[in-house]
Amino acid sequence: MPTERFSFPGHDGGDLAARLDLPDGPVLATALFAHCFTCGKDIPAARRIAARLTAAGIAVLRFDFTGLGHSDGEFENTSFSSNVDDLVAAAAELAARGHGPDLMIGHSLGGAAVLVAAARLPSVKAVATIGAPFEPEHVTHHFDGALDRILSEGAGEVVLGGRKLRIGREFVHDVTGRRIEDAVAGLGRALLVMHAPRDEIVGIENATDIFQAAKHPKSFVTLDDADHLVTRAEDAEYAADVIGAWASRYLDLRRPAPPVGAPEGVTRVTEVSPDGFTQDVVASGGRHHLKADEPKAYGGSDLGLTPYQLLAASLGACTSMTLRMYARRKGWPVEGISVDVTHDRMHAQDAPSSGTERIDRFRRVITLTGPLDEEQRDRLLEIADKCPVHRTLETGAVVETELAAPAMEPAE
Repeated sequence: MPTERFSFPGHDGGDLAARLDLPDGPVLATALFAHCFTCGKDIPAARRIAARLTAAGIAVLRFDFTGLGHSDGEFENTSFSSNVDDLVAAAAELAARGHGPDLMIGHSLGGAAVLVAAARLPSVKAVATIGAPFEPEHVTHHFDGALDRILSEGAGEVVLGGRKLRIGREFVHDVTGRRIEDAVAGLGRALLVMHAPRDEIVGIENATDIFQAAKHPKSFVTLDDADHLVTRAEDAEYAADVIGAWASRYLDLRRPAPPVGAPEGVTRVTEVSPDGFTQDVVASGGRHHLKADEPKAYGGSDLGLTPYQLLAASLGACTSMTLRMYARRKGWPVEGISVDVTHDRMHAQDAPSSGTERIDRFRRVITLTGPLDEEQRDRLLEIADKCPVHRTLETGAVVETELAAPAMEPAE
């Protein structure tokens, strides 16, 4: 996905480091992502969610809050309110670029921040939270006995997620006793609450409180046994898929007409991560989406169909559609069609005729239900061989390949 890296002024005027992940095609909508407390814009969960949304035509802005990552400022001088103000500043930057945010996504404390910030952003149509606390004060429970020192000395060092950070007194005062119930009740946008029941950092009761306080339309999706940071690839992929599918119901994702000469449009396959083999497959401008992968035994993550299973699915789907079209035209009583397809390779001497050492073999088993006579069934078997994908596999195809121009990404 193309990426623009830039900075913009945060709540105190300091530069905040940002990256805007863009679709390969037109921008259909824009999302603003708020990372978890003390994290950063480049955590795996944020990257995977951004990749999924850009594949659907949604641009995603991720940035480091003040004092974190590559952003200016001192973290100990920030607060929950300053995070909210940074989000509003990020939305203003997007609006200045012609892409005011349509969707806000917040992880952990970032989830609470987007729920509060959304009230100040009229362009936002939908909000999604991941592991968000109902009470921002919840984060102070993890200060490992440093809370008294922070209050008495004005700042103190805490260890969070293996990192040493200085927390200021202002942050503690800002979150103490603060609830987001009114912000949630008055949200006025579609809300998706995602939470893991076994989250040991922010308990599942927080999701319950947010969901109960919200008005419809609202949805809750469990992340099962995911950890708080959603570090496992399969959990992040699941969260990304759910957000992408859910958001499409509330965003105006109008797609342009397909390019001339390609009536079905472009099918785009994008690597999800350099690790493993998972691929994001998107068609019809992002309206249709699936995953391709390899089994774990072959170094994959087993998150989708293998390439040959996709090819078998193409043959099976085309066969079933061709039979249905013919039966419908004839008025024959075909009540149901299913096609089982298997693929293997065999030696050339076992094939009818081939000049290669090994060839691919697809075997179809077609099941037809309905009161058909033998003549009708035999004719439908003949028609199966007229399926366009069948003909393509038998006669071959021309594949033309070229390299796209390399994308230039400026340094952070």
